[in-house]
Amino acid sequence: MARTTRYTQFIALPPELVWQVVGDPARWPEWNPAVVSVRLHGPVAVGATGDYLPRGRLVGAIHGRTAPPFAITVLRPQRELTIEQPEPAGRMRLTWRLIPAEGGTNLTQELTFSGPSAAAARTVVARLLEHDPRVCFARLARLAGLAPKPDALTVVIAGGSGALGRQLAADLVSRGQRVTILTRRRDPALPFDQVEWDGKSVGKWVTALSNPGKTAIVNLAGELVDCRPTERNVIELRSSRVDPTAALVAASAALPAPVDYWVQASTTAIWSDAGETRCTEATPLPVGLPQMTGVAEPWERAFDGANTKRHTILRTSIVLDPHAPALRRLCQLTSAGLGGRVGRGDQWFSWIHIEDWLGIVRAALGLDPDVTLPDGILVAATDFPVRNRELMAALRRHLHRPPAPPTPGPVLKLGAVLLRTDAALGLTGRHATSAVLGPAGFRFRYPRLADALGDLLPH
Repeated sequence: MARTTRYTQFIALPPELVWQVVGDPARWPEWNPAVVSVRLHGPVAVGATGDYLPRGRLVGAIHGRTAPPFAITVLRPQRELTIEQPEPAGRMRLTWRLIPAEGGTNLTQELTFSGPSAAAARTVVARLLEHDPRVCFARLARLAGLAPKPDALTVVIAGGSGALGRQLAADLVSRGQRVTILTRRRDPALPFDQVEWDGKSVGKWVTALSNPGKTAIVNLAGELVDCRPTERNVIELRSSRVDPTAALVAASAALPAPVDYWVQASTTAIWSDAGETRCTEATPLPVGLPQMTGVAEPWERAFDGANTKRHTILRTSIVLDPHAPALRRLCQLTSAGLGGRVGRGDQWFSWIHIEDWLGIVRAALGLDPDVTLPDGILVAATDFPVRNRELMAALRRHLHRPPAPPTPGPVLKLGAVLLRTDAALGLTGRHATSAVLGPAGFRFRYPRLADALGDLLPH
């Protein structure tokens, strides 16, 4: 069975400039670090062959010794390039497609494996070739000559080396904005300006907030919640969010002018296990500060006093992205035959597609002329949450898995201990939607779960 994945990114350059990089397979390693080298056996033309070497000691060695040449099977200058590679008992087809768009180009990478070996080949090869695709597109954009626009917004992203931060940084760079990441350790593989900070105190990193044009802060700093709910871990979850926020607020107070835009991350888990309550921006917080409320409420409160003209406190639901931990783990469990409902299965699962999350952040940064968001709390979640049983059934359909028995709560709690995670991530939930996004003009590209999974998972 053929399985295809597809990734698309807008690049603020005309197709002819993007094609100068995409249309030359020999330049593939320049923008995708998973490819060590490409050697063409002749000029770029339909029927031309070549060899590529993937990164990885074992995979690279096996591929380099045994793989037959790839062939260019489609070549439409400034529009499409396809290469096909025979695989043991199958075939790989990789296409780059350029579609002109207002102000630039939509670049799509489509990877298909077919034949009896498709599943195995995808597990090994796609894991390499599709690693951080949006970051790869940002590298490609710079190689094609994209530089920040004269009126570009400078966006300083705290937590920019995390899963969401990398996606946001790459998307903004590809659209011609300036990006600086605040990070505890520089990553030379990232194509973004990076400034080191400790996430606790005001230091030399403050210079990143002083720019000649408009400046924005996006604060995504915080440890992953995928950990055991011990007292020590809860304190760490809270301090990893409160301390960076307090440092940014203190730094902004010393600036000669307010920051133009500030997107302060938060979470819909601030309502903890909300049962059947319909949570929106106006829903009060639970009393008694249950675990995640006790983490998120101080996180939001630490933002008080920020020196900014416009601000959004973004309460984000589960972001569906195949490269992020949440969807990856759900897919792994479903593929392993554990795709039945969890517990009673009636707990609500609020979610948002990564593309819609990026769109909301761009709107909060004033980069979408069709959307005007008010200051204050904003829920980043689709209008159509689903119950856990519906989520698991949808995953089974998309991953072509048969019905699976439910996972009782006690079994999940035991498994959570073994996996060093929190069973509450699967046993609790909340129905969270936004009462603000629609009236502000925002329209979801993927409002329904079936459409989102159809875009994100191989099909």
